[in-house]
Amino acid sequence: MDVIRAYVPGDDVLEREPMCRHTTFRVGGKAACFVRISSIGQLQKLIPYFEQIGLPYFILGNGSNLLVSDDGYDGVILQVGDKFGRISTEGNHMEAQAGALLSAVARCALEHGLTGLEFASGIPGTIGGGVVMNAGAYGGEMKQVVTQVRVLGSGGEILTLDREAMEFGYRSSVIKNRRFTVLTVTLELACGDKKEIQARVEELARRRREKQPLEYPSAGSTFKRPEGYFAGKLIMEAGLKGYSVGGARVSEKHCGFLVNTGDASAADVAALIREVQERVKDKTGVSLEREVVYLGNL
Repeated sequence: MDVIRAYVPGDDVLEREPMCRHTTFRVGGKAACFVRISSIGQLQKLIPYFEQIGLPYFILGNGSNLLVSDDGYDGVILQVGDKFGRISTEGNHMEAQAGALLSAVARCALEHGLTGLEFASGIPGTIGGGVVMNAGAYGGEMKQVVTQVRVLGSGGEILTLDREAMEFGYRSSVIKNRRFTVLTVTLELACGDKKEIQARVEELARRRREKQPLEYPSAGSTFKRPEGYFAGKLIMEAGLKGYSVGGARVSEKHCGFLVNTGDASAADVAALIREVQERVKDKTGVSLEREVVYLGNL
């Protein structure tokens, strides 16, 4: 803790911090240490140190695709969030620090009359997390607009990866398989009409409200889309619409979403995920792969 506090202000270092405060599922136990990052320099000092001493750490954005164990996390959470979320625009290019919310970047694009990021306006994650998993919605994906990503290697070195080097795939990128931490993301958009961009954003927001259970805590789509299928349809056909384990339930509005009805535990959510996977496999022969990341003993 003394080493961490040597580089990070005391108010940004929290001990035994409940992770239910930092995930969109609103579940999870306590992290041994929770650090709010505000500069590249902090990451350059801390990550190589953690690697050297073998201390487990996890890079957290907005916690929108994460399930943390009820037992918590016996390591350091480095939150790359709003303290590291600057956004700038030059012509039709935008640069955003990793902690900027995708919704904020999309809003900034709208304000500058730039089109191409409307699909991300309702995604609750950060742009850093968005490029790690090549986030997408309504026919758009991060790989369509990202031109380069600056990352920090585990030894503290800074690298610049272009679109090809990012190896974007369906809900994946090279960063998922390497110990890289996203620092900044550069986007190339197109000039557009503000009214048309606004209309598209509002249309996607309306579709989300109609089709997604936004009134409940969740991690968005729980499963990846199996090739040739839709996860939600498979879950519904397996008779699991509204099925629950404890306080976790398969949404009746959209079966691809598992929601916290108010008193779910992480164990409830994990058990429901396993049950859905088993029943869909038995019913259809299709294996559902989690999109949600697990942290801790689940």
